[in-house]
Amino acid sequence: MIRINDISFSYPANKSTKQKIVLNNINFSIQNGEFVTVLGRSGCGKTTLVNILAGYLVPHTGGIFINDVEVKKPGRNRIIVNQENDLFNWMTVFENMKLVSNNEVEIKNKLELVSLDKHAQYFPNHLSGGMKKRLSLARALVVNPNFLILDEPFGSLDHYKKDSLHIELDELFLSTKKTVLLVTHDIDEALFLSDRIIVLGKNPTTIVSQFNIKFSHPRKANIKNSAKFNEYKNKIKISYK
Repeated sequence: MIRINDISFSYPANKSTKQKIVLNNINFSIQNGEFVTVLGRSGCGKTTLVNILAGYLVPHTGGIFINDVEVKKPGRNRIIVNQENDLFNWMTVFENMKLVSNNEVEIKNKLELVSLDKHAQYFPNHLSGGMKKRLSLARALVVNPNFLILDEPFGSLDHYKKDSLHIELDELFLSTKKTVLLVTHDIDEALFLSDRIIVLGKNPTTIVSQFNIKFSHPRKANIKNSAKFNEYKNKIKISYK
Protein backbone atom coordinates (compact mmCIF):
# COMPACT_ATOMS: atom_id res chain seq x y z
CA MET A 1 0.00 0.00 0.00
CA ILE A 2 1.09 3.57 -0.71
CA ARG A 3 0.31 6.25 1.86
CA ILE A 4 0.61 9.96 1.18
CA ASN A 5 0.56 11.54 4.64
CA ASP A 6 0.09 15.30 5.20
CA ILE A 7 2.26 16.32 2.25
CA SER A 8 2.97 20.04 1.96
CA PHE A 9 5.50 21.72 -0.29
CA SER A 10 6.46 25.32 -1.03
CA TYR A 11 8.89 26.97 -3.40
CA PRO A 12 10.96 29.57 -1.50
CA ALA A 13 10.77 33.31 -2.06
CA ASN A 14 13.44 35.08 -4.06
CA LYS A 15 14.11 38.66 -5.14
CA SER A 16 11.32 38.67 -7.72
CA THR A 17 8.69 36.32 -6.25
CA LYS A 18 7.06 35.54 -2.94
CA GLN A 19 7.05 32.10 -1.36
CA LYS A 20 4.68 29.85 -3.35
CA ILE A 21 2.73 27.18 -1.48
CA VAL A 22 2.14 24.41 -4.02
CA LEU A 23 0.78 21.47 -2.00
CA ASN A 24 -1.14 21.86 1.25
CA ASN A 25 -1.78 18.85 3.53
CA ILE A 26 -2.34 16.24 0.83
CA ASN A 27 -3.58 12.93 2.27
CA PHE A 28 -4.64 9.78 0.45
CA SER A 29 -3.69 6.12 0.10
CA ILE A 30 -3.55 3.63 -2.75
CA GLN A 31 -4.29 -0.04 -2.13
CA ASN A 32 -2.18 -2.75 -3.75
CA GLY A 33 -3.47 -3.41 -7.27
CA GLU A 34 -5.58 -0.24 -7.35
CA PHE A 35 -5.55 2.21 -10.27
CA VAL A 36 -5.92 5.73 -8.88
CA THR A 37 -5.92 8.99 -10.85
CA VAL A 38 -4.94 12.41 -9.54
CA LEU A 39 -6.89 14.86 -11.69
CA GLY A 40 -6.11 18.56 -11.84
CA ARG A 41 -5.65 21.51 -14.13
CA SER A 42 -2.27 22.64 -15.40
CA GLY A 43 -0.27 24.45 -12.74
CA CYS A 44 -2.04 22.87 -9.76
CA GLY A 45 1.04 21.00 -8.47
CA LYS A 46 0.55 17.56 -10.05
CA THR A 47 4.15 17.34 -11.30
CA THR A 48 5.48 18.47 -7.91
CA LEU A 49 3.50 15.66 -6.29
CA VAL A 50 4.90 13.16 -8.82
CA ASN A 51 8.45 14.29 -8.06
CA ILE A 52 7.85 13.84 -4.34
CA LEU A 53 6.40 10.36 -4.93
CA ALA A 54 9.42 9.48 -7.05
CA GLY A 55 11.84 10.72 -4.40
CA TYR A 56 13.22 13.61 -6.47
CA LEU A 57 11.81 16.24 -4.10
CA VAL A 58 11.55 16.17 -0.30
CA PRO A 59 8.23 17.44 1.13
CA HIS A 60 8.40 20.22 3.71
CA THR A 61 5.94 18.34 5.90
CA GLY A 62 4.59 14.81 5.83
CA GLY A 63 5.91 11.75 4.03
CA ILE A 64 5.34 9.05 1.41
CA PHE A 65 5.25 5.43 2.59
CA ILE A 66 5.33 2.32 0.38
CA ASN A 67 4.47 -0.80 2.38
CA ASP A 68 5.23 1.25 5.53
CA VAL A 69 8.74 2.21 4.33
CA GLU A 70 9.26 5.96 3.93
CA VAL A 71 10.37 7.24 0.52
CA LYS A 72 13.54 9.32 0.93
CA LYS A 73 15.19 8.96 -2.48
CA PRO A 74 14.52 7.55 -5.96
CA GLY A 75 14.23 3.77 -6.19
CA ARG A 76 13.41 0.94 -8.59
CA ASN A 77 10.29 0.04 -6.59
CA ARG A 78 8.50 2.94 -8.34
CA ILE A 79 8.88 3.92 -11.97
CA ILE A 80 7.63 7.01 -13.83
CA VAL A 81 6.32 6.96 -17.40
CA ASN A 82 5.81 10.51 -18.61
CA GLN A 83 4.75 12.42 -21.72
CA GLU A 84 8.27 12.91 -23.06
CA ASN A 85 9.86 10.36 -25.35
CA ASP A 86 12.40 8.62 -23.10
CA LEU A 87 13.58 6.13 -25.73
CA PHE A 88 16.95 6.02 -27.46
CA ASN A 89 16.35 6.22 -31.21
CA TRP A 90 19.74 4.72 -32.15
CA MET A 91 18.93 1.54 -30.19
CA THR A 92 16.45 -1.15 -31.16
CA VAL A 93 13.32 -1.90 -29.15
CA PHE A 94 15.09 -4.89 -27.58
CA GLU A 95 18.22 -2.84 -26.80
CA ASN A 96 16.08 -0.14 -25.14
CA MET A 97 14.62 -2.85 -22.91
CA LYS A 98 18.08 -4.23 -22.07
CA LEU A 99 19.07 -0.86 -20.62
CA VAL A 100 16.97 -1.67 -17.54
CA SER A 101 17.05 -5.50 -17.45
CA ASN A 102 19.37 -8.31 -18.47
CA ASN A 103 16.61 -10.90 -18.15
CA GLU A 104 15.93 -11.65 -21.82
CA VAL A 105 13.06 -14.02 -21.03
CA GLU A 106 11.24 -11.28 -19.09
CA ILE A 107 12.02 -8.74 -21.82
CA LYS A 108 10.40 -11.01 -24.41
CA ASN A 109 7.43 -11.61 -22.10
CA LYS A 110 6.85 -7.88 -21.56
CA LEU A 111 7.20 -7.08 -25.27
CA GLU A 112 4.63 -9.78 -26.00
CA LEU A 113 2.38 -8.36 -23.29
CA VAL A 114 2.29 -4.97 -25.08
CA SER A 115 2.14 -6.56 -28.57
CA LEU A 116 5.63 -5.44 -29.57
CA ASP A 117 7.32 -8.85 -29.67
CA LYS A 118 7.37 -8.78 -33.49
CA HIS A 119 9.00 -5.33 -33.42
CA ALA A 120 11.96 -6.19 -31.18
CA GLN A 121 14.53 -5.29 -33.85
CA TYR A 122 12.81 -2.07 -34.92
CA PHE A 123 14.18 1.35 -34.01
CA PRO A 124 11.85 3.72 -32.07
CA ASN A 125 11.62 6.21 -34.96
CA HIS A 126 9.94 3.43 -36.97
CA LEU A 127 7.19 3.03 -34.34
CA SER A 128 3.93 4.95 -34.07
CA GLY A 129 3.29 7.24 -31.10
CA GLY A 130 1.10 4.62 -29.45
CA MET A 131 3.71 1.90 -29.96
CA LYS A 132 6.37 4.10 -28.38
CA LYS A 133 4.17 4.53 -25.31
CA ARG A 134 3.64 0.77 -25.11
CA LEU A 135 7.42 0.31 -25.27
CA SER A 136 7.91 2.82 -22.43
CA LEU A 137 5.35 0.89 -20.38
CA ALA A 138 7.00 -2.46 -21.17
CA ARG A 139 10.35 -1.04 -20.09
CA ALA A 140 8.81 0.14 -16.82
CA LEU A 141 7.09 -3.19 -16.18
CA VAL A 142 10.18 -5.34 -16.82
CA VAL A 143 11.78 -3.73 -13.75
CA ASN A 144 8.83 -5.17 -11.78
CA PRO A 145 8.16 -2.07 -9.65
CA ASN A 146 5.73 -2.09 -6.73
CA PHE A 147 4.25 1.16 -7.96
CA LEU A 148 3.89 2.67 -11.44
CA ILE A 149 3.46 6.43 -11.86
CA LEU A 150 2.00 7.69 -15.15
CA ASP A 151 2.59 11.45 -15.48
CA GLU A 152 0.41 12.76 -18.36
CA PRO A 153 1.85 9.94 -20.50
CA PHE A 154 -0.57 10.26 -23.42
CA GLY A 155 -0.71 14.03 -23.77
CA SER A 156 1.15 14.02 -27.10
CA LEU A 157 -1.23 11.52 -28.74
CA ASP A 158 -4.35 12.39 -30.74
CA HIS A 159 -7.79 11.37 -29.43
CA TYR A 160 -8.12 8.31 -31.68
CA LYS A 161 -4.75 6.90 -30.61
CA LYS A 162 -5.50 7.70 -26.97
CA ASP A 163 -8.86 5.91 -27.04
CA SER A 164 -7.28 2.81 -28.57
CA LEU A 165 -4.39 2.86 -26.09
CA HIS A 166 -6.74 3.28 -23.13
CA ILE A 167 -8.47 -0.01 -23.99
CA GLU A 168 -5.12 -1.79 -24.30
CA LEU A 169 -3.90 -0.30 -21.03
CA ASP A 170 -7.01 -1.32 -19.13
CA GLU A 171 -6.45 -4.92 -20.24
CA LEU A 172 -2.71 -4.66 -19.49
CA PHE A 173 -3.13 -3.44 -15.92
CA LEU A 174 -5.93 -5.94 -15.29
CA SER A 175 -3.53 -8.75 -16.25
CA THR A 176 -0.48 -7.42 -14.35
CA LYS A 177 -2.41 -6.24 -11.26
CA LYS A 178 0.08 -3.40 -10.77
CA THR A 179 -0.54 -0.51 -8.39
CA VAL A 180 -0.84 2.57 -10.59
CA LEU A 181 -1.11 6.32 -10.08
CA LEU A 182 -2.11 8.28 -13.18
CA VAL A 183 -1.68 12.05 -13.15
CA THR A 184 -3.72 13.86 -15.80
CA HIS A 185 -5.99 16.81 -16.62
CA ASP A 186 -8.15 14.65 -18.96
CA ILE A 187 -11.47 13.72 -17.29
CA ASP A 188 -12.43 11.10 -19.90
CA GLU A 189 -9.05 9.40 -19.55
CA ALA A 190 -9.32 9.37 -15.77
CA LEU A 191 -12.85 7.94 -15.84
CA PHE A 192 -12.07 5.21 -18.34
CA LEU A 193 -8.98 3.86 -16.58
CA SER A 194 -9.45 4.49 -12.87
CA ASP A 195 -10.84 2.67 -9.89
CA ARG A 196 -10.76 5.97 -8.01
CA ILE A 197 -10.27 9.62 -8.94
CA ILE A 198 -8.81 12.28 -6.63
CA VAL A 199 -9.55 15.83 -7.77
CA LEU A 200 -7.11 18.61 -6.90
CA GLY A 201 -7.93 22.29 -6.51
CA LYS A 202 -5.22 24.92 -6.81
CA ASN A 203 -3.55 27.95 -5.19
CA PRO A 204 -2.53 26.20 -2.96
CA THR A 205 -3.38 22.66 -4.03
CA THR A 206 -5.71 20.66 -1.81
CA ILE A 207 -7.91 17.62 -2.45
CA VAL A 208 -11.39 18.93 -3.26
CA SER A 209 -13.20 15.64 -3.94
CA GLN A 210 -12.82 11.90 -4.53
CA PHE A 211 -14.87 9.53 -6.68
CA ASN A 212 -15.03 5.72 -6.66
CA ILE A 213 -15.58 4.63 -10.27
CA LYS A 214 -17.90 1.62 -10.25
CA PHE A 215 -17.32 0.21 -13.75
CA SER A 216 -16.09 -3.37 -13.98
CA HIS A 217 -12.90 -4.31 -15.82
CA PRO A 218 -12.08 -4.87 -18.63
CA ARG A 219 -13.77 -1.73 -19.91
CA LYS A 220 -15.11 -1.20 -23.41
CA ALA A 221 -15.15 1.99 -25.46
CA ASN A 222 -18.95 2.23 -25.34
CA ILE A 223 -18.99 3.04 -21.60
CA LYS A 224 -18.07 6.59 -22.63
CA ASN A 225 -21.56 6.87 -24.11
CA SER A 226 -23.32 5.58 -21.01
CA ALA A 227 -25.50 7.70 -18.74
CA LYS A 228 -23.39 6.70 -15.71
CA PHE A 229 -20.16 7.83 -17.39
CA ASN A 230 -21.67 11.23 -18.15
CA GLU A 231 -23.08 11.48 -14.63
CA TYR A 232 -19.60 10.94 -13.19
CA LYS A 233 -18.18 13.41 -15.70
CA ASN A 234 -20.65 16.15 -14.76
CA LYS A 235 -20.00 15.68 -11.02
CA ILE A 236 -16.24 15.88 -11.60
CA LYS A 237 -16.60 19.01 -13.73
CA ILE A 238 -18.50 20.72 -10.91
CA SER A 239 -15.75 19.93 -8.39
CA TYR A 240 -13.07 20.71 -10.98
CA LYS A 241 -14.01 24.40 -11.25
